[in-house]
Amino acid sequence: MTESDKTPRCSWVGHKPHLIRYHDEEWGVPVRDDRKHFEMLLLEGAQAGLTWETILLRREGYRQAFGRFDPRKVARFTPRMKAALMKDVGIIRNRLKIEAAVTNAQAFLVVQQEYGSFDRYVWRFVGGKPKRNRWKTLNQVPATTAESDALSKDLKKRGFKFVGSTIIYAYMQAVGLVNDHTCDCFLGG
Repeated sequence: MTESDKTPRCSWVGHKPHLIRYHDEEWGVPVRDDRKHFEMLLLEGAQAGLTWETILLRREGYRQAFGRFDPRKVARFTPRMKAALMKDVGIIRNRLKIEAAVTNAQAFLVVQQEYGSFDRYVWRFVGGKPKRNRWKTLNQVPATTAESDALSKDLKKRGFKFVGSTIIYAYMQAVGLVNDHTCDCFLGG
């Protein structure tokens, strides 16, 4: 993956290898693993007010800081552990986002108990299969949809934090609930 790579991709990707790899291998690929769902919920919440690239470059730091994205471990974080995360340079040191990660882990476990898996719960919001959009340009891609509004509202009702509709739509794109690769992208057309 070099600058001379002429593969047509979504315009947001550019030529940075880490963004190309994320776009080509992850973004829009349907996720069925609960730990991966938790990872992406945590990372998308951390992104609030920042760029995805900022979070993507710290992904390994988040992986180390948040128990390899095991919601059972994160749900048990103590006040002392959360305070230590405020000093961790490998993540965004935002107290509200750290608190939300722990709160969300606890709520995530409740959803798993209720539905058997978070995966089973979340896919209901798109009828069990990826919603395939056919946008011609990035400007056509919405920031929110009726589905992200509904999922956001339900997550909030269940006690999740940092799950506004815009964050949730980005999450839905990331885990393949929605495929928003543009028509000119090799993964779109």
